[in-house]
Amino acid sequence: MKGTVTDDGRPRRRDGPRLSTPVLVLAGILVTVLVVALDLSTGTAVRLFPLLIFLPAIVSGLGEVWQTVLASLWVILVEIVLGLYIGAETDDILLAAGFMVVFGTLSALGCGYRVRREEEVSRLRSAAAALQRLIVRPLPLRTADVVVNGLYQPVEEDAMVGGDMYEVAASRHGTRVLIADVQGKGLPAIGTALAVLGSFREAAYREPTLTGVVAALENSVVRQNAFAAQTGEPERLVTALVLDIGREPVVEAVNCGHIAPFVIRDGAVTQVDLGDPAVPLGLAALSSTPRKGARFTFPAGATMLLCTDGVTEARDPRGAFYPLEARLRAYARAPSGGLAARLETDLRDFTRAAPRDDVAILTLRRTEPSP
Repeated sequence: MKGTVTDDGRPRRRDGPRLSTPVLVLAGILVTVLVVALDLSTGTAVRLFPLLIFLPAIVSGLGEVWQTVLASLWVILVEIVLGLYIGAETDDILLAAGFMVVFGTLSALGCGYRVRREEEVSRLRSAAAALQRLIVRPLPLRTADVVVNGLYQPVEEDAMVGGDMYEVAASRHGTRVLIADVQGKGLPAIGTALAVLGSFREAAYREPTLTGVVAALENSVVRQNAFAAQTGEPERLVTALVLDIGREPVVEAVNCGHIAPFVIRDGAVTQVDLGDPAVPLGLAALSSTPRKGARFTFPAGATMLLCTDGVTEARDPRGAFYPLEARLRAYARAPSGGLAARLETDLRDFTRAAPRDDVAILTLRRTEPSP
């Protein structure tokens, strides 16, 4: 069927519940037996078997078109056989069968419309997710200072995809790393992400200071919000963490409302204290305090982990948040190259569902010095 695979050949996932054939057959038989048994037990005063007419309508909301047609044919067959068994008039049997044909046809048409709409929505979401994947470069990334690995999983549910992003830029000032999350979802959020990434890629090479890089990002968000206001879109803020990593073991960071990094060394896990975070990008005009950099130690042999709130705000079925720091302690001695994959698997096991928000996890290790 057209639209059942993505451009890269992967099966396309449609929204909504799927009705498997064994479930359809079993449910159809059980419902039929129940209705027919009740009909025969009540005698001729009240006939209940016409209620089977609703079976194709139920299938049309859950299954495929051919399943709806199959359910309609089954109900027609049952009505004819049962009508003959109870001695109903031929005209009544034909009338009931004809009515079922009309109702079954309408159910199949409605099912076809629903399936086409689901495929259209799925194509739009997959296209948006593919665009989002093209925004960020595939991992791992390597500079003279660090090797950046991890995973990036844009979600394709609910209100379209979100605006999580990351970038690594090797400049004459050192390696600049960005991880950020745009408020909201959908293509407008991706537009803001593109603006921030473009600004970072330029400013990381141009600006001698990390606060200068952040100021450029702030200006890009302000300009994007001004354009959004002209087109009727809501203004968006961006939480971001920007790092400056050189050959020295000390790293500079500017935290704009983002999750502070974790440093893993010798089996110990520490979330870096960067002080009070600054306001997110796009809100600098509302703050009287300028953004400042903070420094922390990131020695050789240690692993730094960065993530977005798709990790920290994930919840289990009881509403508990994902205990990231505790999980990191459990995986602290695992190879850093597989740490992000372990967390992603554990996150799915914890939530017992597919991610409801974008998930970006970066692991950073210093490169080995050249001999």
